[in-house]
Amino acid sequence: MKIGLRIDVDTFRGTRYGVPKLCELLASHSIMASFFFSVGPDNMGRHLWRLIRPAFLFKMLRTRASSLYGWDILLRGTFRKGPVIGEKLAAVIRSVSDAGHEIGLHAWDHHAWQAHIDTMDNDAIYLCLNKGVELLTRILGRPPACSAVPGWKCNDLVLMEKAKFSFDYNSDCRGETIFHPLVDGKELSQPQIPVTLPTYDEVIGHKGISSSNYNDYMLYLLNPEKLNVMTIHAEVEGIARIAMFDRFLKIAQSKGVSFVPLGTFITGAPSLSCATMAAKEIPGRQGWVSCQVPGRERAEIDS
Repeated sequence: MKIGLRIDVDTFRGTRYGVPKLCELLASHSIMASFFFSVGPDNMGRHLWRLIRPAFLFKMLRTRASSLYGWDILLRGTFRKGPVIGEKLAAVIRSVSDAGHEIGLHAWDHHAWQAHIDTMDNDAIYLCLNKGVELLTRILGRPPACSAVPGWKCNDLVLMEKAKFSFDYNSDCRGETIFHPLVDGKELSQPQIPVTLPTYDEVIGHKGISSSNYNDYMLYLLNPEKLNVMTIHAEVEGIARIAMFDRFLKIAQSKGVSFVPLGTFITGAPSLSCATMAAKEIPGRQGWVSCQVPGRERAEIDS
């Protein structure tokens, strides 16, 4: 059984501290993964205004956010513009590529995308994507291979703008199977590789799930007959929960599970179904996320 391992890097702290630790850990287990980097200003602290919303406040308390993420993440960009991650930490990002991992774009400004995607037009979406692609291209010496929007917040405008870039695939939604997205009845050539498993912050504190039994719960969710794609965060599994994640890798590998970059799933695949994507709410996450809506059509992957 294979697990597609997706690592989201949202912040300056996650890039500086979490990414090197994860690379060292993955190397010790001979694992390659897909890293998705936020490369623009780190303004994540501006999410704190959402504390006035009961659901977000409950999540912060449920996940014990201050100890999980650290105050430097929670306050970054609150009083002044945050540092441009890709400029300050280009060497860290480049080292991940040099180690052989797959590199994708997560965001230019992670906070701004989540806060404003509902009102962004085509031009604004393209500008955000292009700024991220240009900086990652300068860092890597080549364009990023793939992309994944922050918070799984994607819509048809985003899909159309992404089609203008040379991404091998995108991972912008939650779902069950790899597919070609349909927009206004038109099939787009870039495959979507959805995330199939919940994230740490979505399940911790719910239904008796804690750090002590989280690994067992995630192993229980794996299905050898279906697509398994897992998202971890450099800020969580790369720092505060790295020992827990190390144990998960050891247990999974002892059971014959292998971890692969997401792009592995589309290599040599003969055909994919088509599906639309729609905004839905899922347990443990505030607000909407983009989810796969299955269709019946079949589509050949462009070679």
